[in-house]
Amino acid sequence: MRKTKWFDFRSFFYKPSSTSSMKPRPVAAYSFVPFSPFAMLDPTILTIGGIVLGIAFIEQILNRWGVIDLADQFEKVMRFILPVTFYGALFYFFATFMF
Repeated sequence: MRKTKWFDFRSFFYKPSSTSSMKPRPVAAYSFVPFSPFAMLDPTILTIGGIVLGIAFIEQILNRWGVIDLADQFEKVMRFILPVTFYGALFYFFATFMF
């Protein structure tokens, strides 16, 4: 049980207190999130990456089947989508990752 301290109003109000009434407790807090490689396994980034890899895989299958025209259309679309997706995912990662 703590002792109650009594202060005179004038001495308390006009003179700053040099001693604290509460002693700080040492707190040990550890966070391993920024140092963990599992922090990069964000479901949003993995989903976007899976979609892009799936489209690239479909393009390769179309090339093997001999449907070159359709594979060429996929390539034209992916030439724009891949850089936009990469930089968007990179921006999302740094915007949501706690350092």
